[in-house]
Amino acid sequence: MSLNRFPLRASIAVSDIGAAVEFYEGKLGLQALQSGPSATIVDGGRVYGSAGRPALNVYQSATAGKSPATLVTWYVDDLDQVVDELTAAGVEIVRYDGLEHDARGITPRAGGGRIAWLRDPDGNILAVESDF
Repeated sequence: MSLNRFPLRASIAVSDIGAAVEFYEGKLGLQALQSGPSATIVDGGRVYGSAGRPALNVYQSATAGKSPATLVTWYVDDLDQVVDELTAAGVEIVRYDGLEHDARGITPRAGGGRIAWLRDPDGNILAVESDF
């Protein structure tokens, strides 16, 4: 048995699907491919696409914002442009103590490349990253 041949979809728990929709759709520009229930919460979940396929499940849950780790990373071609667009949309780029950040908040990535972090309304950590 190998899971290698099956598509993968990340899931992120949020405490308020309305606030999450405003952030993921309004600020990040994601388009919902479908919406539906989350456990007993009518219309409490969304599936967003990325690169032409379902990629991210956002659902309302009491476990929202509990992970201190990066949950999702988008790999982009022009990190400077994407960070500028996110900032213009009102997204705050996270700066971590002890890391070097440029004026945009972008950090050199271990092993090469660059990365910038952001948080959704529940504090879930997301990232945008490029290899150059």
